[in-house]
Amino acid sequence: MQAVDQIQYVEFGIADENYAILISDIHEIIRMQDITEIPNSHRYVQGVINLRGKIVPVISLRSLFSLDPDSVTKSTRIIVVNHREESVGIIVDKVRKVTAFSDIQPPPERVGGINGAYFVGIGITSAGLTGILKLDEVLIRE
Repeated sequence: MQAVDQIQYVEFGIADENYAILISDIHEIIRMQDITEIPNSHRYVQGVINLRGKIVPVISLRSLFSLDPDSVTKSTRIIVVNHREESVGIIVDKVRKVTAFSDIQPPPERVGGINGAYFVGIGITSAGLTGILKLDEVLIRE
């Protein structure tokens, strides 16, 4: 559909699937840390962390995508993204690499049982397919 070699993404894994976020949307990637729960929040909101004096909400893509609960390992990371003037942490199983896609195709209505609205597109590389997340859909839930 479109050549996008110059645009870089951070590719990460959740379960056995690969996902990516635009590198320009990422503030930093940190190791897993203690999360303070917030009562009466959505099931995918894990709570908040204190990131150098700033309170940052943290969500679980596993919960949002209705996968098995998070199990923290040495590879678990929190990707802190800048979205609409706010920082939000996203728990991922592992960060894989910075990559560029030779081709990005529109997402189907469902991607492996997950609503296609969560994706900007599907990035194609020689290693396989990667779902590129649409932060507006992932982070802004009613």
